[in-house]
Amino acid sequence: MGEHYEQYLRNNRSRHLEELKQYLSIPSISALSGHKQNMVQAAEWTAEALRRIGIEHVQVMPTGGHPVVYGEWLKAEGKPTALIYGHYDVQPVDPLHLWDTPPFEPVILEDKIYARGASDNKGQIFMHIKALEALLAEDGTLPVNVKLCIEGEEEIGSVHLDEFVEVNKEHLAADVLVISDSVMYAKGKPAICYGLRGLCGMQINVKGPSGDLHSGLYGGAVQNPVHALVQILSSMRNEQGEITIGGFYDQVRYVPEEERERFRSLQFNEEQMSQELQVAELFGERGYSALERTWVRPTLEINGIYGGFQGEGVKTVLPSEAHAKLTCRLVPDQSPNEIIERIQRHIDRHTPPGVSVTTTLFDTGKPFVTPVDHPVIQAAGRAYREAYGVEAVYIRSGGSIPVVATFAAVLNVPVVMMGFGLSDENIHAPNEHFHLENFDKGLLTLCRYWYELAGIRSNDAIRNGDNNCSS
Repeated sequence: MGEHYEQYLRNNRSRHLEELKQYLSIPSISALSGHKQNMVQAAEWTAEALRRIGIEHVQVMPTGGHPVVYGEWLKAEGKPTALIYGHYDVQPVDPLHLWDTPPFEPVILEDKIYARGASDNKGQIFMHIKALEALLAEDGTLPVNVKLCIEGEEEIGSVHLDEFVEVNKEHLAADVLVISDSVMYAKGKPAICYGLRGLCGMQINVKGPSGDLHSGLYGGAVQNPVHALVQILSSMRNEQGEITIGGFYDQVRYVPEEERERFRSLQFNEEQMSQELQVAELFGERGYSALERTWVRPTLEINGIYGGFQGEGVKTVLPSEAHAKLTCRLVPDQSPNEIIERIQRHIDRHTPPGVSVTTTLFDTGKPFVTPVDHPVIQAAGRAYREAYGVEAVYIRSGGSIPVVATFAAVLNVPVVMMGFGLSDENIHAPNEHFHLENFDKGLLTLCRYWYELAGIRSNDAIRNGDNNCSS
């Protein structure tokens, strides 16, 4: 471990935490129009933080929505170029009354910093900035070239970033994409996430009579849209948890037995999970463990269903319409657009007489996976081991970050997800916080990673590894 940057980080820890508090104090809520000026403020704060440490050509670049902050340092001749991605926007804070401390008045309690964005993602992208600061301050140089792309719309689906990446793909060209916007496997157990599921979703709208009807006068003679919707939804999954949409599993990539064995070696406690969730037992597609069901198998979930009378008591009504929202988590090599088409064909085949059905589509995102044996992934493992003193585990995530697949496909680069959060840090919920143990060790990990990356023999090895990354 390089004592030079380690000592620098210790000496400057108090200042860094005060700067992080400033960053977290900006209510950069991308979903709420009333915070548009705060979004500009957060972008400018991010840009100035990059300029102060010596990052060059820093720009606050406009998009169709909130701006992207870009900067670069490209003086490591012959060394690889890493693109660092993160986001400065945060989730809304509701319900406010459940916060123990004000969400935009950061406070440190029991070696945790509490504020909205502390873990997701201001705290983690701030660590990248401070790691680069330490290396530049101590060495006057960096072991690799870096570019930074820090957006302001991740929490609303990165609605303008796909276009931004396409338009600026030469500007963003790199050999590896590094992201710290994920969690460790457990406290004291760092994890490298090498795969994410994709996403597609829709709203199903079932329309029956022109208006609500008296269920006594018309019940039994007119199709009930709620019954029709329930029938359609019930036809999509069987009692074994298998999705019955025609062709749904056709493109699902085979998971090698050695990868399944790695999952088993993590000794995930399914009983503990069911107890924590307060459910009698877990449920899912037969033949797979809970980790496999959430990491490498696709799903179809009903996220909401509504129609008819919702108030207190009884209203004997036959409703005019009913609606459901559903989303699918997808795995390589499933195409979101193909899955949507298959669901729509299934709906057409299973719509009962007497109603009409339309669908409203939501945003989509492709799945991605980088091979575990890729040099950039293994370099991350060595960096974690140096900083944490334990071996990192290699995991997939059941969640989706659609722009990751966009970066991987458009820029043709492997992706390394080096997260430092913990799953119990109330991300997206009241009392979000970040453990400062991982702030400290995470900074050391990131500093070490750039040296490990610089030591890989060629840019071709970084870009391609033994296998290509895929989405």
